[in-house]
Amino acid sequence: MATMANIRNGMVIDFKDELWEVVEFLHVKPGKGPAFMRSKLKNIRSGKVVENTFRESDSFDEVRIERSKKEYLYRDGDFFVLMDIDTYEQKPVDKSAIGDMELMMMENMEVTVATTPEGEIVGIELPTTVVMSIAECEPNIKGNTASGSGKVAFTETGLRVMVPFFVEAGEKIKIDTRTGEYIERAQ
Repeated sequence: MATMANIRNGMVIDFKDELWEVVEFLHVKPGKGPAFMRSKLKNIRSGKVVENTFRESDSFDEVRIERSKKEYLYRDGDFFVLMDIDTYEQKPVDKSAIGDMELMMMENMEVTVATTPEGEIVGIELPTTVVMSIAECEPNIKGNTASGSGKVAFTETGLRVMVPFFVEAGEKIKIDTRTGEYIERAQ
């Protein structure tokens, strides 16, 4: 059992029958009354962020989350097949565990998988950037570069991204996986 004094950033706790990651916390010792702690918690499964106040008497269970490197091999219907880099063991993962990141996943990409001690997958982290080629976009028209906006392009996986006017179909671009935005042309 963990108490208020054991809290640290990145810690995962079992609170109200859900798994929550501590995003930030602040210990408060008022002049009158007992100490308390303000915290910001992020639900591991849904991504919902809440603020909560813990009293000194509150206690909760700390959950150890295992993070392991896997390689995304291929998609099989509603399942994504991941391979353990060390043991070469392949494991199908349901599409619901991947969420909206599926359009940024490329075959042979290394991902980090977070699992509970029971083996349940609670999160998948992609590399910060990924290089994809443009499958389809509007042609560049002379004079378009005067405005600061861009045009819509679709990558080989079907991801919709806004790119500058000079980007053409067939070019490789670098995309930020956290935001899904264009960064630059890839070499």
